[in-house]
Amino acid sequence: MPQERTVLVTGISGNLGTRLLPLLLPKFRVVGVDMRPPEDASPVRFEQMDLGREASCRQMIELLRATGAQSVIHLAFVLDPLRTGVLDVERMWQINVAGTARVMEAVSVVNRTGGGVRQFIFSSSVAAYGPETGGPVTEDAPLRAHTLPYAIHKRESDEVVRYRAESLGDCRVYILRPHIYTGASVQNYMVGVLRGTPLGGSRRAARMRAQGKRLPLMLPRGPRYLEKRFQFVHVDDMARLLALLLERPRTDPFLTILNVAGRGEPITVRRCAEIARATIKLVPGRLAFRSILSLLWRFGISSVPPEATPYLTGSYTMDTSRLQQFLGPEYPRVIQYTIEDALRDSFDSTA
Repeated sequence: MPQERTVLVTGISGNLGTRLLPLLLPKFRVVGVDMRPPEDASPVRFEQMDLGREASCRQMIELLRATGAQSVIHLAFVLDPLRTGVLDVERMWQINVAGTARVMEAVSVVNRTGGGVRQFIFSSSVAAYGPETGGPVTEDAPLRAHTLPYAIHKRESDEVVRYRAESLGDCRVYILRPHIYTGASVQNYMVGVLRGTPLGGSRRAARMRAQGKRLPLMLPRGPRYLEKRFQFVHVDDMARLLALLLERPRTDPFLTILNVAGRGEPITVRRCAEIARATIKLVPGRLAFRSILSLLWRFGISSVPPEATPYLTGSYTMDTSRLQQFLGPEYPRVIQYTIEDALRDSFDSTA
């Protein structure tokens, strides 16, 4: 791989971007884009950019032209409103969905005017499929995300990338749909619920964290909720996959969509609780479950919004056969963690 090849990564300061960066630096020049610089920005050319603003499209065009980037990895996305400070849903949509369209428009303009962006890689999500899949779904399944803004935005951004792929010209487009990220460095709704950490912004939540208190794992009453099945993917496996895509041959199709999860079979919520050493508390039903989530959210104790209810009580799994065939003999080197081991790594040093 030529040393002078340049890769532009949006969302470079996020958890996945931080895990990806060390895998890129030995081989590529890296241009990082985010609203804030990574903790160590010295190895990269960093450009502060707010993709929620229309002006970012022109800024991205100029950056792509100035750097001659040949690959764009689009990771920038708002998941947790409290942690990012993006509390307005419309503002969140502008960053997530319109921002994705702006990055693609920039690539399209650059390629139409003599540029050479030859890869566009987008990180979608299992959440785009919706909170109930009725069994492992393939990449051709309809996207039915609803209720939770993050999931809806992933569905809409996924659609943007698919519908606009042809506009990028001679550029291979990859859409990855990873399951729930895990790992010691990861914080998201599902891992947070299993950890029981009160991540709300109130003083009470801060005191609870200082005292090491954990919220119980709440579930609606009924055995079926404990038997719901989940998959996970370790954030480092996802980073390895992104790095590998940069070395794919130009013979790949112009659009490749891949479900991404750890190796092995999905595991039950009961098993998840055992791994997390979480205390399970059953509540009368889904309505009571949502009501309690709403109260914890309203009083600033939990960072999990009530809109996440369907995704915490549902079961959404994916068929990853296409990924296995795509990677071939590289599969065990890239996807190193089983589903269970990927989840366990989130708790070995925290539970």
